[in-house]
Amino acid sequence: MQGKIVIVTGASSGIGRALVYEFAKRGAKVVMAARNAEELSRIEQDLSKQGVESLPVQTDVTVEGDCKRLIEKTIDRFGRLDVLVNNAGISMRAMFDELDLDVMHRVMNVNFWGTVNCTRYAIPYLLESKGSVAGIISVAGFLGLPGRTGYSASKFAVRGFLNTLRVENLKRGLHVLVAAPGFTASNIRKTALTAHGVQQGESPRKEDKMMTAERCAEIVVNGIAKRKREIVMTLVEGKLSVFLSKWWPSLLDKLAYRHMAKEPDSPFK
Repeated sequence: MQGKIVIVTGASSGIGRALVYEFAKRGAKVVMAARNAEELSRIEQDLSKQGVESLPVQTDVTVEGDCKRLIEKTIDRFGRLDVLVNNAGISMRAMFDELDLDVMHRVMNVNFWGTVNCTRYAIPYLLESKGSVAGIISVAGFLGLPGRTGYSASKFAVRGFLNTLRVENLKRGLHVLVAAPGFTASNIRKTALTAHGVQQGESPRKEDKMMTAERCAEIVVNGIAKRKREIVMTLVEGKLSVFLSKWWPSLLDKLAYRHMAKEPDSPFK
């Protein structure tokens, strides 16, 4: 990654923030995109003390114009683009029959359309550099998680979009990675939307027992460096679930239901 120009969306916290530091540690110059300009500025100052060049760009990935400006600022500053990591995302937690449809739209706008918006403006430069575009999805992009209809739908959509993009550019040198973490310790569950669009504020799961954001970032960056096509993380919640989704889906449905129903204040039992 030495000298590579990398964009990370959702860079102000969680996996995105960890990705910024992992790329920086490996010698990349990182463009950080997120809505939280104050936190981006703080990270930029921290990286500067370490001798790492970075560029914070306040970006709402649901706004096409913001995504266009993100790419333009990157090219204006560095003259090229080697890696785009579509990481920005939000979650939700509610039964579909109780869900305000606005919540579904908000989740799809960030997770799916945010990925599409950024990739569309980045792809001419990624094709020029024969670079990489990556999407951070979830095991929810392989199996339906009860109580997370909007989240699972958005992650399935991102996986389908990126897999198609890979085939479409098979002979043009573009590398496409779909990375699916299992449950990872980050703030995504704290900011997950309830049925009426309010952030739930507290994680329903034990974060201390999950894979760290730093470990997830290390795996993703390794995958980009090795130009892998797909990474599924964690053994049970990730690899085993994906295996069962292909060969024993009815069993996986029951296991997923039971597992998610154990959450405190689960919307179903």
